[in-house]
Amino acid sequence: MKVCDYSSMTNLYSHTCRLNDLSTRRKFIDLGIYLQSKGQSERDDILDISSYAGQFLENIYSFSENNISSIKDAVKSVYKIVEDNKSSKTVLTGSPTGFQKIDKKTGGLQKSDLIIIAAETSQGKTSLALSILNNTVKHGTKVSVYSLEMKKEQLAARLMSMESGISSSQILYSPLDDWQFERLDKTINGLYNSSILFDDRSTSNIDTIINSIRAMVSKYQIDGVVIDYLQILSVNMKGSNKEQQMADVARRLKNLAKELDIWIIALSQLNRDSQNPVPSLNRLRDSGQIAEAADVVIFVYRPEIYLRSFPDPYKDKETEGYALIDVAKGRNIGLLKMLCKFDKETTHFIDVYESDIPTKSTSVIKQSNPLPF
Repeated sequence: MKVCDYSSMTNLYSHTCRLNDLSTRRKFIDLGIYLQSKGQSERDDILDISSYAGQFLENIYSFSENNISSIKDAVKSVYKIVEDNKSSKTVLTGSPTGFQKIDKKTGGLQKSDLIIIAAETSQGKTSLALSILNNTVKHGTKVSVYSLEMKKEQLAARLMSMESGISSSQILYSPLDDWQFERLDKTINGLYNSSILFDDRSTSNIDTIINSIRAMVSKYQIDGVVIDYLQILSVNMKGSNKEQQMADVARRLKNLAKELDIWIIALSQLNRDSQNPVPSLNRLRDSGQIAEAADVVIFVYRPEIYLRSFPDPYKDKETEGYALIDVAKGRNIGLLKMLCKFDKETTHFIDVYESDIPTKSTSVIKQSNPLPF
């Protein structure tokens, strides 16, 4: 019987690893030649070059035996989750949102999930995202924020407003009274020391944002991302329409969340419907495929803007200062509707017991709901 030569086997393994390493280095050289050539010419769009380079690097490591698992591995992982849930003192398995009903239903913001927060203009989708952000970072969550409309100072002012009760417009544009300054100083310590990151590069290009997210995960080990908002992202897809572009963005963000094991909150506009402003999945602007790619879709609806009532089962509830949060899609959690308080002064969504929300009088309901739902 032939005796196995372990020394030869080891040498063979080392030689194979070296060949794989040399192959990867050859690809790096090819990429370097490509970038040098494109860098000396102005014929190609620089964003297309950047996108190609990023995709090239991604494909180098796109396949690995370490990514192959059996059903046994998957079942073991599920049992581990079950055991952790049983032994844990908290029911949350993800990053807390600060809204009890949502956290109870979802277990918090779950890694690998793409969460869409959608609403018509001025309904408060950015405010809800920032309220969730403000709540979750208090528990040590690390988040990177990409706003295509506001500077980091404006975002910080809105978060400071939520903590202090002083409006962000006063914080940014008016001299504060002594008591306001003292209140601001006393209430923002937790926010000041939280892990919220911004990328100062002013860009709406999806490739640049994805590359930044990868860097944030690698360097700072972030848990999640907030992107505000999808419809103003620019996409390098020549000859495509807006619907195809938004579908591509949503799929890429979902794949990125899964690959990097983080959650991503992306904001989206809804198409207007003056006859029935209650949000629905078929009103996601530019692409119904946004909902297809998303794990969770959350709508924000403030009927007081339209002089209407809440839809069932909250038709008799006071609308002024309150909002409907509607989880209209939950891939692994089901659906949910809830009411919360909305502070206009600080643009802050606040969790409340629905039993504490006052009931409107019948006459007021009739006046404020001129058109049937």
